[in-house]
This record gives sequence, structure tokens and C-alpha cells, in this order.
Amino acid sequence: MKDKISKTDAQWRDELDPEVYRITRQKGTEFAFSGRYWASKTPGKYLCAACGEELFDSEAKYDSGSGWPSFSAPADPAAVEEKTDRSHGMIRTEVLCSRCDSHLGHVFPDGPPETGLRYCINSGALDFREED
Repeated sequence: MKDKISKTDAQWRDELDPEVYRITRQKGTEFAFSGRYWASKTPGKYLCAACGEELFDSEAKYDSGSGWPSFSAPADPAAVEEKTDRSHGMIRTEVLCSRCDSHLGHVFPDGPPETGLRYCINSGALDFREED
């Protein structure tokens, strides 16, 4: 992982698209089946939309039926951090970019057999780099 990024809220707001800012900095979400990557099958790497850190590989992406891009594992376990999220009357595990602390989505223990995990990630928190 590259060096940790620390910016003020004003800096993030100035640098990010309003929707990316809402999702990554304000812990927002997008409607199910509305994000640009939920159904993508294109081979490549998924990056943090805020800082460019490589987070997920398309090989770990699968169709969970949830309406959000779902991955069985991060590209590198050190690329993401997990934190207990008690918002909205639920207890969930939030997934954050370990480089810039951007909110990405949540991880659930109902994934495919290889890991048993479903990283349910907002398309708005991701950029994509297609494989050559």
C-alpha cells in the first residue's frame, strides 16, 4: 500500500465528484442495480475512486443478486479496513479504503464457498482499469 492520505473535508469536497464525495466521505450508498459496475464482467482492476488504490480484482467479482458489485475478497487484504457500523438500526461491517479511509460498502458472511464473504461495494466508490 502507498502512504496514507489525509485531507480535510473541504479538500475532498473540492476534488471529488459530488456523488463520489457523498458515497466515500459521507458513507452514502447508491440504489441497488443502479451503479455502473454492478453487472460488469469486464476483466480488470477496481480502484478507490477517491485515491486510486487498487482494491478488488475482477476475478473475485461475482453476481450476488444484491444489485451492487460483489467480490469474494479484496485484491490485497491490506487494501481495505473493516469497522463495525451501527447505523440505521443495524450492526454491519463497513469496508473502507485503507489508504484514504473512504467508505466503500459493507462485507457480509454470505459469500461464495472459497471465502464465505460478500464484499458489497458501491460503484460510486470505485474506478475501473481494464486489463490490456
